[in-house]
Amino acid sequence: MGAPKRNRRKYDKPKDIWNLDRIHSDNGLINEYGLKNMKELWSVQTNISRIRRNVRLLLSGGVQNRQMEDDIISSLSKSGIIGTNPTIDNILDLKEKNILDRRLQSIVFKNGMARTIKQARQIITHGFIAINGKRVNKPGYTVSVDEERQLSYYKPINIAVKVEDTAAKVETAVVAREDAEKKGDNGETEQNN
Repeated sequence: MGAPKRNRRKYDKPKDIWNLDRIHSDNGLINEYGLKNMKELWSVQTNISRIRRNVRLLLSGGVQNRQMEDDIISSLSKSGIIGTNPTIDNILDLKEKNILDRRLQSIVFKNGMARTIKQARQIITHGFIAINGKRVNKPGYTVSVDEERQLSYYKPINIAVKVEDTAAKVETAVVAREDAEKKGDNGETEQNN
């Protein structure tokens, strides 16, 4: 049988963990892209630092390997992280947003398959999204340019909000609040008497 594989972190924590400016900028990215927690953002930042480290090694002349340079550029181009006609120097300018824009959650939201970024995460984890007919339930899945055209619903879902239902819910809530206020007023007058 053997021992089970030991799970390891797929991210590195920032060195300035309590820097308030970094925390505010990270929270902004988390809210914008609907991430679950800081670990998801730290994983993206770790991937960027790994890519940059490999590129700096190539540029410094430490490794004279044209094949490695072509592999890095082709993998980033296929996934859509860098634009057309990329050079090895352009890869050093990568930001978190470049990778976060290629997440399945972001693409589902941008394609109009969900009303909000949070709803996109929910319908992905509940199994409503498929790529090329195969269900994908990982919101952090990196969608390649080819797969983006094959994105569809795995099973039918209606995400439209019915205006009548929304208006009825609001009206019911207003009536319930008015009733609660009346009961609260009557309760106070009975206690005073």
